[in-house]
Amino acid sequence: MNLNDYEAIWKRQEVPVGACVDIAALRETFETKRRKMAATLFARDLIEASAGVFVSAVLALFWKHQGSAGWPIGLAIACMLWVTGAFIRERIRTHRSRLGPDAPMLAKLEAEIAELEHQRRLLLGVATWYLAPCAASILIVLATVLFNAPAGALADHRLLVGGFFGAYLVLVGFLYRLIWSVNRRAVRKQIEPRLEELERLHKSLLA
Repeated sequence: MNLNDYEAIWKRQEVPVGACVDIAALRETFETKRRKMAATLFARDLIEASAGVFVSAVLALFWKHQGSAGWPIGLAIACMLWVTGAFIRERIRTHRSRLGPDAPMLAKLEAEIAELEHQRRLLLGVATWYLAPCAASILIVLATVLFNAPAGALADHRLLVGGFFGAYLVLVGFLYRLIWSVNRRAVRKQIEPRLEELERLHKSLLA
């Protein structure tokens, strides 16, 4: 998925005020913001799952081109399908836990707090369940290409090939660092302030 698209998904959310927001304003805007957050997460999961399927299909075609010697690419596809499955599981989980329109305000509030806490854990752990499988997939494909390349071609263009793959890995590392930073910033600027708002509203309802 394009990094700018990913960051734009979170930027569509209004910046929460945090614990200083007025309770009456929180109650008035709760349902609108809840639906907007749900739409944001739906868009994220749909885009990421679609991208995972597309990349897996491209890798499958590349495997076919490589022939039987390209069998390790199957492991790369498995890594990408793991990531795709994570977003599909998110959709299934969200669907199963969805409350009806007639649910009490308190139930909706507690469900929204639980969802935001889940998203915070998800985004803070992005290096484990998202970046690591994607990095493994890239490394597997690169290693397969190098292993199957003609020995003479590698010997004749050793510096060029090494420079290309080195630059590619640096670029991928830079992009992964940006994705990691975007997720951390989303937690810090969007999720945690919104949690403060909702926890304050929750206390007021219980009181």
